[in-house]
Amino acid sequence: ISDISEQPPNHWSCIAFQLINWREPKRSAAAFGLSLLVLISVATLSVISVLSYLVLACLCVTITFRIYKSVIQAIQKSDEGHPFRSLLEKDISISSEAVRELGDQCLLHLNCFTSRTRRLLLVEDLVDSLKLATVMWVMTYVGGMFNGITILILGEDYMKSSSPFVHICHAPSLSHEATLLRSVMLPHHHTLLC
Repeated sequence: ISDISEQPPNHWSCIAFQLINWREPKRSAAAFGLSLLVLISVATLSVISVLSYLVLACLCVTITFRIYKSVIQAIQKSDEGHPFRSLLEKDISISSEAVRELGDQCLLHLNCFTSRTRRLLLVEDLVDSLKLATVMWVMTYVGGMFNGITILILGEDYMKSSSPFVHICHAPSLSHEATLLRSVMLPHHHTLLC
């Protein structure tokens, strides 16, 4: 596998498309499971704690593997060296061309965002500004019912359930869960409209 800086942008969008559409179920399950675990952790713990736990978990795995390999080498009296030597010797530096390309893409998106924001906030088009005001007003009620992490978790669950693989395999249980969600949300329906 080549460096990240050498990969074309389409390569990463292809990988993301394969994950979302469950082309490789094992990788998709691992990616969505890990991201859901991180989101739930961030919902219950601080971001600093979650990052600390992730680094500690990674260190536990790598230190255990390193000690295991050292013991095996001592028992077999072999001289294979450091088990992560190939990864330690790999060049992970990012080229200046890749940084410039990424910077140009970010600048393009930032300029588009700022021009749209200016157009909406300074009421260039009254209808569009009123639409934004309505959406923001509705979001205040959504924010009162959910925190941001809950919305991210629900969004990720929606992505998982909307993929063809999961929907085909689990359609009856998903419809049951949707019915339960509707029954819970129905009493709060009037609160959102008032």
